[in-house]
Amino acid sequence: MIAKYAVEKKLAACVNITKCDSIFSWKDEINETAEYVLFMKTRAERLQELEKEVKRLHSYDVPEFIALPIIHCSKDYLGWVTTQTG
Repeated sequence: MIAKYAVEKKLAACVNITKCDSIFSWKDEINETAEYVLFMKTRAERLQELEKEVKRLHSYDVPEFIALPIIHCSKDYLGWVTTQTG
């Protein structure tokens, strides 16, 4: 599982998993399927390696990988993420 691998390898401090229904176009066909969205907490310095591993482990040819900016993060939580991904 990608989530467990990311935490074990210290690419992410934590991964939240949410099941969702997705509708998307792929190879000129409309697809509808159940998917899982992974919210991975990591540092900017770990993003490239995390993305590489997600692409390697994922079953999709083009897995979604999006990084969002942090508007605010408590110092304690940020310290924990830094420790876990260091």
